Amino acid sequence: MYLSRFLSIHALWVTVSSVMQPYPLVWGHYDVCKTQIYTEEGKVWDYMACQPESTDMTKYLKVKLDPPDITCGDPPETFCAMGNPYMCNNECDASTPELAHPPELMFDFEGRHPSTFWQSATWKEYPKPLQVNITLSWSKTIELTDNIVITFESGRPDQMILEKSLDYGRTWQPYQYYATDCLDAFHMDPKSVKDLSQHTVLEIICTEEYSTGYMTNSKIIHFEIKDRFAFFAGPWLRNMASLYGQLDTTKKLRDFFTVTDLRIRLLRPAVGEIFVDELHLARYFYAISDIKVHGRCKCNLHATVCVYDNSKLTCECEHNTTGPDCGKCKKNYQGRPWSPGSYLPIPKGTANTCIPSISSIGIAPKLALSTVSSVQVANHKRECYCNPLGSVHDRCNGSGFCECKTGTTGPKCDECLPGNSWHYGCQPNVCDNELLHCQNGGTCHNNVRCLCPAAYTGILCEKLRCEEAGSCGSDSGQGAAPRCSPALLLLTALLGTASPLVF
Repeated sequence: MYLSRFLSIHALWVTVSSVMQPYPLVWGHYDVCKTQIYTEEGKVWDYMACQPESTDMTKYLKVKLDPPDITCGDPPETFCAMGNPYMCNNECDASTPELAHPPELMFDFEGRHPSTFWQSATWKEYPKPLQVNITLSWSKTIELTDNIVITFESGRPDQMILEKSLDYGRTWQPYQYYATDCLDAFHMDPKSVKDLSQHTVLEIICTEEYSTGYMTNSKIIHFEIKDRFAFFAGPWLRNMASLYGQLDTTKKLRDFFTVTDLRIRLLRPAVGEIFVDELHLARYFYAISDIKVHGRCKCNLHATVCVYDNSKLTCECEHNTTGPDCGKCKKNYQGRPWSPGSYLPIPKGTANTCIPSISSIGIAPKLALSTVSSVQVANHKRECYCNPLGSVHDRCNGSGFCECKTGTTGPKCDECLPGNSWHYGCQPNVCDNELLHCQNGGTCHNNVRCLCPAAYTGILCEKLRCEEAGSCGSDSGQGAAPRCSPALLLLTALLGTASPLVF
């Protein structure tokens, strides 16, 4: 089923790609943790990296407002209509369902008309700031997979900050600033996500794109997750192999899209003018009709299912792992240090399954022998010899296992991890036929170098030779110098050299 699904998707892509782009799509599918395969020894489990599906995470959150009594309607009050800020006969009354605007209406399905929305009290205490913190909590680590979208029923705020927490609200850091005047509000020059690059993708910016006043078609604020993905996967997210490679090797990038909590800090309502109209303060308030947060439970590539039980999200861990995020090995399965799964190699990744502890073999020999190879069992007799080229030592350690060098794996450290080839030990590939393609018509020679056409040079033939010589002109016929490719970004990460990302 897995293979047929992958092949059908690939066939569809081949048809589409002939029209839309010259490069093939490489997309990893991580929705299966294990499958049975046939070997000479019979049926065995084949483990692979896996993760839950992306979904609407607002179904599982808890919302908290600060100050807690900031919602309008207690006591009842009137406010001004959005279309006409001087028609102030609309009413908010918490005791009447038709006139109430509680916080849960930020996350409903909007089945009623007119639209349902949460609303704050009006700015009746001006010039005291009208400020509100809206905290969204999951009590679980989640990974964002799509833009955060906030739809205002009022005018979009003149000043707002979107913040994130990775430690369940103990500490906070900004995700993005929003203002009608970034320099005045936050002492920052205004920027757009389009102004960023692969090198600056984690920069925290202030944007003025989403802070206009009462225009009816200007109600939405974005935090652009997909635009940041696109710096690695391309504008239509077609080259997910490049993105997965960066997420695998760059912890800061991975953490950037990971949260336990989000906080929306509303600092100044939409004024729409230079000065606040102190005679009509009922026209100033915050109202939000919808918040969208799409993501998945973080299970460290060790689970496909995340269950919601007793108001709590929990990964159903595979690969002999356990914990809320599958972040440690089960008892009696600590034969090697825990590690998260890996997206590479595409499309199945690497499971990094926890293996039985040595002590558990005597306790439950059948269970242990079903998952530990005959070579590893032999290691328990301390008759362990390791490949001297692939291992740190030519004998196993005190736990009975060979300690492999970087890029090397296997019971005797005589196999190479993806992206490496055996050359007197495992050496990082400069190029290959799967992830590290030579560019501009170059060909890969023995995984160690690209043979480039005459006009190109560089590790992956990614640069014009005339560019190095400083002789590329507008009339040279060569065109502009090619930009750093996603494959080169992955290559530098695999080589362990300076990353193309600057954090």
